[in-house]
Amino acid sequence: MGPDEVLRGMLMYFVLPLWLAAGFADYLCHRASHIEKTSGWKESVLHLAQFAEMAVPVLAALFLEITSGVILLMMVFLVFHEATAIWDVRYASSRREVSPTEQHVHSVLEMLPLTGLLLVIALHWPAFAALFGYGTPDFAFRLKQSPLPLTYIVTMLALTALLEVLPYFEELVRGLRYRARQAKD
Repeated sequence: MGPDEVLRGMLMYFVLPLWLAAGFADYLCHRASHIEKTSGWKESVLHLAQFAEMAVPVLAALFLEITSGVILLMMVFLVFHEATAIWDVRYASSRREVSPTEQHVHSVLEMLPLTGLLLVIALHWPAFAALFGYGTPDFAFRLKQSPLPLTYIVTMLALTALLEVLPYFEELVRGLRYRARQAKD
């Protein structure tokens, strides 16, 4: 097994699953702190925005050839994600206690996207270097010539739906219902 296979394996079977687990742990922290009663649905919208910001580069990595354009897209969305994360923590910490456990989960959620990007860059160094004038950048977006295994893609998308999409939509609904009940009182 060569270095590229090791890096690819780390990305696929360590970074992405751990990132999903950390996202679910963050949801559990929010649930335990009853955010629907404090920071409410507005914080949930920020969580969904962060999810969407990371969905773009993850879906690109799953389905597209990694070109200079895809790496640039990943870098831009990582910056968007970090800006939204700062906005989220600023908003949340002004309205509720963000526990030490939740703070540590946030650390993982901030570092794993960067780790994933760094692994992608290591696997596709010429495409990254071309962004800085060391070669000709390829900004094309095209489907992978050698797709990832279908079972892997289906498993990751199913886990994403179960551990991220559904829980965070439940969080949003819980916040909206609480707001509606408060408006009636």
